[in-house]
Amino acid sequence: MILPAVTQLLVIQDRDRKLRQLNLELKNAPIEKKAMDARLAAASAALEASKLKAKEIEVKRKELENEVRARHDRIAKYENQKLATKKNDEYAAYDHAIESLKKEISDIEDKEMELMEAGDAQKPIIANAEKEAAETRSLVQRQIADIEAKVKALESQVAEVRADRAKLATDVDEDLLDTYQRLFEKKDGLAVAALANETCQGCHVKSQTHIVNAVKAAKEVTNCLNCGRILYAEV
Repeated sequence: MILPAVTQLLVIQDRDRKLRQLNLELKNAPIEKKAMDARLAAASAALEASKLKAKEIEVKRKELENEVRARHDRIAKYENQKLATKKNDEYAAYDHAIESLKKEISDIEDKEMELMEAGDAQKPIIANAEKEAAETRSLVQRQIADIEAKVKALESQVAEVRADRAKLATDVDEDLLDTYQRLFEKKDGLAVAALANETCQGCHVKSQTHIVNAVKAAKEVTNCLNCGRILYAEV
């Protein structure tokens, strides 16, 4: 047998625990959304990094291309000057300078080739990053939509449970309800606990005989002497 007032509190406690769980899920929703945003940001960053690397390679290749062009211009200038000179030593000096420039051009073109190969190697990396970013974006959009739908459903449930809880609370003595609410907050959502085998199921401490008898008699609200929880006899 359970005291009617305690029975009412048990129902209210059930609603309060549901509210606590629903509110926890609501609290976690923005965290889940933030995690999705971070995942998308990481995929986007990887794509941008691969594109930036390709751009850096191309910039370096263009720089080398300009260096080759500049050396070709110098060679053309030396060729003209060589034709104009009549001194053998000057002629030989121009030939030497031209050969040196040609060697530099060859070395630079080797570097250009390496950069071209690096640029070609970067293309599939960019393609994979683009694919990954697109797939991640699509997945994140779906999951965020699911989270938003979940939030709406949770908010609706919270409103329903709160309304039901408020209605139930009107039938409970104000002082008793206040005691229950304080216990609910202090005792981690378990203000009303069963008494089983003469032991409070809230703190797991064996109750004194007069407490056990009072709970079983169900004539008045009885509290555990150890933890203060409201007790009811487990059927």
